[in-house]
Amino acid sequence: MATVTPVLVVHGGAGDIPDSRIQPKLDGVRKAARAGYKILQETGNVLDAIEAAIHVMEDDEVFNAGKGSILNLDGGIEMEALITEGSNFNAGSVTLVKNISHPISLARMVMEKTPHTFLGGDGVEEFIQKMGIPRVPEYSLITDGAKNALEAFKEKGGQPSLTEIGHTDGGGTVGCVALDSKGHVGSGTSTGGITGKYKGRIGDTPLPGCGGYSDDFIGAVSTTGHGESILKYNLAHRILSAMQEGLSAEEATAKSCQDMTKRVGKTAGAITVSNKGEVGIGFTSKRMSWAYQIGDEIHYGVDPGQHLVEKA
Repeated sequence: MATVTPVLVVHGGAGDIPDSRIQPKLDGVRKAARAGYKILQETGNVLDAIEAAIHVMEDDEVFNAGKGSILNLDGGIEMEALITEGSNFNAGSVTLVKNISHPISLARMVMEKTPHTFLGGDGVEEFIQKMGIPRVPEYSLITDGAKNALEAFKEKGGQPSLTEIGHTDGGGTVGCVALDSKGHVGSGTSTGGITGKYKGRIGDTPLPGCGGYSDDFIGAVSTTGHGESILKYNLAHRILSAMQEGLSAEEATAKSCQDMTKRVGKTAGAITVSNKGEVGIGFTSKRMSWAYQIGDEIHYGVDPGQHLVEKA
């Protein structure tokens, strides 16, 4: 099998990102891309690399995942995550997760340590205990930004229908895709959901084919944006299908996001890597923070058409 150049791509959420949050988001995605790529170089394991990159963003309150997760209508945090790999379509998924720091690691445990793909509710609580995952108090995950976002949401009589950013100063769903030297791909996505969601709401993030998907014959995708729209459109799977039909990673990602917005409404974004190492970045929202490392270069951006490069 011919070798390819490994690459790791991250996103920090699509939405109406205010100017004041641009630099913290760019700093965060670059840090995550470096951390994940370092592990990819050291171990050659795409899932280890994805997990490492997403940990960085789950620990950074500028993002809507782990610490910094948005609040539901009751003022609580219910997180979701998905991890997928492309050789056998293996996946691990969790929803309605509370009081842990790294839902992406829990999703990987579901994939590797259970006969199942998806756990939620009481079952996921029992699994957290069984795995001995440290619990953290909910207040340690709640930020002033998340509280302010919920207050603004309620004051405006809003419905939980905007992207995770919406008109508030919230965070953003995080995700990562990676390719190793043998053409093996994987993806991970982690989120707190959308501000003001009903208690018990499940979005697109934990659903294979929606929040993320991987196929070694094609590539890997992680999505972000308005969950209900992404879920109904199966955005991640649509992107890979478009690539299978001959579009490049960039073309398929941009076109599928645009088609979703036309057909379903609302906005979304996605990052993609093909099994040959092509990178795709696309979004119909105002902005989406993203970064990737390949070799000794970090590529990153947040505005439409923006593509900055610096030495890693």
